[in-house]
Amino acid sequence: MTTMTETSARFREFKMPDVGEGLTEAEILKWFVQPGDTVTDGQVVCEVETAKAAVELPIPFDGVVHELRFPEGTTVDVGQVIIAIDVAPGSGDAPAPAAAPAQEPVEAPEAEAEPKGRTPVLVGYGVAESSTKRRPRKGTAAAPEAAAVAAAVQAELNGHGASAPAPAATAPAGAPAGGRPLAKPPVRKLAKDLGIDLATVVPTGKDGIITREDVHAAAAPAAAEAPAAVASPVAPEAPAAALPPAVSDSARETRIPVKGVRKAIAQAMVGSAFTAPHVTEFVTVDVTRTMKLVAELKEDKDMAGVRVNPLLVIAKALLVAIKRNPEVNAAWDEANQEIVQKHYVNLGIAAATPRGLIVPNIKDAHDKTLPQLAEALGDLVTTARDGKTSPAAMAGGTVTITNVGVFGVDTGTPILNPGESAILAVGAIKLQPWVHKGKVKPRQVTTLALSFDHRLVDGELGSKVLADVAAILEQPKRLITWA
Repeated sequence: MTTMTETSARFREFKMPDVGEGLTEAEILKWFVQPGDTVTDGQVVCEVETAKAAVELPIPFDGVVHELRFPEGTTVDVGQVIIAIDVAPGSGDAPAPAAAPAQEPVEAPEAEAEPKGRTPVLVGYGVAESSTKRRPRKGTAAAPEAAAVAAAVQAELNGHGASAPAPAATAPAGAPAGGRPLAKPPVRKLAKDLGIDLATVVPTGKDGIITREDVHAAAAPAAAEAPAAVASPVAPEAPAAALPPAVSDSARETRIPVKGVRKAIAQAMVGSAFTAPHVTEFVTVDVTRTMKLVAELKEDKDMAGVRVNPLLVIAKALLVAIKRNPEVNAAWDEANQEIVQKHYVNLGIAAATPRGLIVPNIKDAHDKTLPQLAEALGDLVTTARDGKTSPAAMAGGTVTITNVGVFGVDTGTPILNPGESAILAVGAIKLQPWVHKGKVKPRQVTTLALSFDHRLVDGELGSKVLADVAAILEQPKRLITWA
């Protein structure tokens, strides 16, 4: 069932779908169509970014674009109509489309025909409706009178008091309908310090709020017109020191809205760090033989067409270590107070992308041969770099590898991906002096770090897993003898 409603025999509306994982909103990154364009069933009309990935949305019917309800850059709730399609463009004049809101969308009314218990998704129905009520967005439809009353109440709470009623007059540039300029307390203090009357400031902030930049802009011409010195009835004992010129905050710092992938990363990392008790162990290992194996595999005809690198062998080593210590592949179920043993390994690979850190995973990695694992790794990395990783590809991971060595870093203390039991950090592989067969020789050396959830992984188990990975990388023939 597609996320659309039939408003008439001629016009159909397409709603923002839940593209998976029970997401509640998405940002419209780019429109690929404009009003008047002809579209066909299955044609991609826009690209949206959820908290997990960027996703292209296809339209499920033919017609002509009648209206785009939201501009690019707008965050839209799941279930809100984003585009209207004229499915019978030759049936007469179409009504003029409503103007798209310039700011964030208003809260959409509940669809009459939608079932109460489920949220519509791109195909079928998804997660149950949350009982948590969403806080109304800024900019939602509200009467001007209510806004004025709210401003007056807030002013009273801030200690400014409410001014007495005055005869009707044209409001100054910075004053709202209620007569009092809207500004936050720090901005009011800045205006007072600079001697600026807020009623004369032209606001550029949302909903007519005066910002620090507005105050600085108003202060600049005032400072230029002011005399170099102010006469005083009594001569001062010493000349007053000149105040430093006001510097706009916007020239010294940049504020970036926290949304999309970055918002999801922040929530996941905070939730993981303060929910699962992390323990991190380290081991430094000679991987010279592993590097020789990598070089040999690159020349192997069975590995032709796939990318062979140290990460491939490290991934295989971790899979063998998990097979030898299956208890580490588990999850903590807080609601049921159970430890859930996983009899499969969905191997996550942390990937840095232009949109931020994502952790797609290779499904059933434990069942893959080395060439299959190499092909899956290559596809995963390519898809992530292109920004095409789907939410499904990032769901259901059990353990993760993060390769910080590509940045020249020796090691780190990685934070668990939520819902997983362990994460292995791989440091840079460097030529270092190493005692080998009783003599100090230059060898390829790296440092591994394993973080694990101490609720379900004891120190002994975590140590065994890390030691097994190190032993395999030191002697890659164990991939055969242990597997």
